[in-house]
Formats: sequence, C-alpha cells, structure tokens
Amino acid sequence: MDDKSTFLNGFIEEKVYVRQPPGFESARFPDRVYKLRKALYGLRQAPRAWYTRLKSFLLNRQDLVSLSRGGDTTIVRIYVDDIIFGGSSHALVSSFAEQMSREFEMSLMGELQFFLGLQIKQGPEGTFVHQAKYTRDILKKFEMGDSKPMTTPMSTNTALDADEDGEAVDQKEFRGMIGSLLYPTATGPDIRFAVCLSCALPTSHRQAVKRIFRYLKFTPELGLWYSSGSSLSLREFSDADHAGCRIDRKSTSGTCQLLGTSLVSWSSRKQASVSLSTTEVEYIAAASCRSPAFMDESHPYGLYFCYFVAKNPVLHSVTKHIDVRFHFLRDHYEKGDIDLVHVASENQLQVEGVDNALIKGEIESQWTGLIALLV
Repeated sequence: MDDKSTFLNGFIEEKVYVRQPPGFESARFPDRVYKLRKALYGLRQAPRAWYTRLKSFLLNRQDLVSLSRGGDTTIVRIYVDDIIFGGSSHALVSSFAEQMSREFEMSLMGELQFFLGLQIKQGPEGTFVHQAKYTRDILKKFEMGDSKPMTTPMSTNTALDADEDGEAVDQKEFRGMIGSLLYPTATGPDIRFAVCLSCALPTSHRQAVKRIFRYLKFTPELGLWYSSGSSLSLREFSDADHAGCRIDRKSTSGTCQLLGTSLVSWSSRKQASVSLSTTEVEYIAAASCRSPAFMDESHPYGLYFCYFVAKNPVLHSVTKHIDVRFHFLRDHYEKGDIDLVHVASENQLQVEGVDNALIKGEIESQWTGLIALLV
C-alpha cells in the first residue's frame, strides 16, 4: 500500500505562515500570508505530523488491529509513505485496506514482493527473503561484477591486524564499500562477522573487503527461508572466539535465535571487555542470548553452547570474577526456565561446509555452522 499524498495528511500544531503561491495571489489582500493547517512537503514538521495523524487514526480504530472473535490479528509496518500489512484473517486484511483507503488516498500494490531492497517470494510452503537485486547493484557500483567469485567471505587462516604501515587507499571509496555491505546483513548472517570486522579495520585492508564482494558474487540469491509448517519452539545457539581480535584482544560473541527452523535474529559483536579465559568468554556469549522467552513458561526453550558453567556450581570459584549480570543464566537454569545443551565438536561445521541448506534451517547441525561464521 502506498500513500499518494503522504505529508499533506498531517495536521500541524505550530503556527506556520507561507507566502501566497505565484499565480494565486489575492486581489484584495496581496500583502497577506496564509496560515497552514496541514503540512506541506519540505516543511520540517511534515514527517512528524504525518506519523502523528496516522498513529492517532490506527489507535482510535482498534478493530483495524485485532478482532475479538477468534483472536485474529493484523500487523502493520510503515516506512514514510510505504505501508505493508498482513493478518490471520482475510476479512480483517480487507477491512484494514478499505478503511485506510477511505481515510487517506491510498493505492494498493498487491502482494508484497519488494520492499526497501528486500525481495520477498511467498508460497504455500513458506516465505523466502533475499536481496539479489541490491547485491548485483552494489557489485556493479564498485566494479566487482566481473570479479572471480569466492566461496567464503573471509580467509580462515589470515588474521587481520592494525597494519599501520599498510598502503593507504581512497577513504571515501572504502567507507562507501563498507556502508553498502551493512544492508545485506539484514538477510545475510553469513557475512555479518566479516562486515563488522571490516568496519573496525583501517583502509589498508581493502582486499579483505573486496573478498566479501566476491563472496556475494558467488551467493547473490542466498537468503532466509521461513517455513509455514515450522513449529513455535524457540532455540538459541551461541559460541565465541576467545581473544580473536588482534588489535585489542577482545573476544567475539556469536548468537542466533530460531523459531522452529526459521532464523529470526542473529548477532556477531565484540565483547565489551577482555576476557581472561575461554570459560569466561563462552559464558558471556551464552548470556548475551537474553530473550523474553526466559520468562514465558509456555514456550519450550533450548540454549546451545559449549561450556556448562551455568550447570556446574563447582566452577563458581573460578568464575566469580565474571560480571554479576551474566549470572542470570545460571539462575534461570536452576528455575527450569531454560535447558542448556552441549553441541559436540563433530556437529560444528567448518565455514567451507556451509551451504544453502544452512539458511533454510533443514539440519540442526548446520546452525552450528552458522555460528562458526558469526564468530
């Protein structure tokens, strides 16, 4: 759904005056000005006024959000004048479209296929989200369209450091490449670690960044698969790379959250402080999987990671230096809110072993391969 006159719908509270538009001057009062009641394009208050009007309309019409019969719901997402919505009832979706069109001048664009660079393919078996067009556009932009494809985003045996004596490159181009790579991480957990690491590297590591583009050349249509038959059980995987950063020796935590077989969230981030042991870094990584599901007994929950510090009180004497805020994991385990499961080494795939089935979530062991990429 697209609003044809977005900012013109917003009422403004401030006193704003404008000149009489050329060709429409008043013959009786040529020196007077107009006081605005609604926003105009170019007015600073226009975006806020539009969102206030739309928010007020939606909140005052609760029947657009939910129905009391059967508990049907609809979900709405808004980006300026582009609105995507869906619901569990065809009647509810039709009612929303009709009333929005009655209140605002809307045009229905049909089933969602493209939104903010995301390409969506919907079918009876599920939904596939990818960014093939955006990927090809940035490859063309940085003249990498004819480059040799690579099967991995980073080398597994090359460590990147400060390289203070490295050859300097064009910073504008380098930052442009990094900025262009940030958006594909929305559907590409396989490049999250490589892109985040590149953001912290000096411009002399341009070849490392170009390798990520060459990997995207190899996997332009890799994306996320959300199966319609997936269960609603929530599981999380976590792992960490102890002292992996050669610049400050901080560790990297990698986590991913799955609703059934569907990947719904993931992260690869440097820990806030230097960890003194692998036990500490693994425990902190597992604690970073914080989820509201901990508090909801109606959802079965499993957490997969390598060390059982939270299950073994004997280790308390060697872990008491870890920040107290990370010990909530042990507390929830003792209460029975979560279960901690060990992932054996033979089930942890190497980077080279990750393929398309990883993103589709068909085999549990392949999610541990995703963690290998995130750290």
